Amino acid sequence: MIRTVETIRPDWVSDAMYPFESKFLALPPDHGMHYVDEGEGEPIVFVHGNPAWSFEFRHPIRQLRSEFRCIAPDHIGFGLSSRSTRCEDHYPESHAHRFAALLDHLDLRDITLFMTDWGGPFGLDYTRRHPERVRRLVIANTWCWPVSDDFHFKSFSFLMSSWIGQYLIKRHNIFVNKMMPKAVGDPNILTPDIMAHYRQAQPSSSARAACAALPGYIVGASDWLRVIWDDRKAFAEKPALLLWGFRDIAFREKELERWKIALEDVELHEFDDCGHFLSEEAPERVVSALRVFMERTTTA
Repeated sequence: MIRTVETIRPDWVSDAMYPFESKFLALPPDHGMHYVDEGEGEPIVFVHGNPAWSFEFRHPIRQLRSEFRCIAPDHIGFGLSSRSTRCEDHYPESHAHRFAALLDHLDLRDITLFMTDWGGPFGLDYTRRHPERVRRLVIANTWCWPVSDDFHFKSFSFLMSSWIGQYLIKRHNIFVNKMMPKAVGDPNILTPDIMAHYRQAQPSSSARAACAALPGYIVGASDWLRVIWDDRKAFAEKPALLLWGFRDIAFREKELERWKIALEDVELHEFDDCGHFLSEEAPERVVSALRVFMERTTTA
């Protein structure tokens, strides 16, 4: 049975930087999923990837909650959600099923999904299963198809799932400490206070199990990704806002071109000076594009 739970928010979370009420949902067998749910109106659901959490979307949520209902969960193993030592809890399918459980619990309709990184597969798996509930897509530096034949992804997945990669992630928090600064256009945008919130969310080797597991599934979950992509007719016709940072070390123009071909109703905004974390790097431009997109598609 799914129920809400009360969990204490840690002291290291700044109320000034993250001025939202923390909510928690109990999920079987013993998970506590943290999420924020701010404002009223049509729901915009922000779906983060690795190694981020809902903190990544604090600027859009703060600016949009007066107009829309803004929801942002932390996947299990990330942010303020619970941790797990069970390997099966870190499968991409498991993350996707828990994400779907939250949306079902909130009984959302006319959803706008804002997806980045692993948020793309998690969100689009929900969309293909419940196309009647999702109205719009916002796609920001993500993918949703098998990449086992692409050396760029294959080599990264192999390295990060090797013993040295696992050591660097679990012992040295390399995803936060090294990869996040390299994945943005200007590393100075990630101030010490901002980085502290990402580091504190991955505080120990054991707490980084989900962060360490997902890179291997970039290739390892090819069958699951293929199922989603083969079923893309369920979401290909939905209005889609493409937000793309060209200084990303993960997702390139090659992935952007594939989205442009696959989706039928696309509005594209390019960010030549930004990388992987657009809501951190260019929140004003992201919010402006999102507002125009929401208004245009509502009128239509």
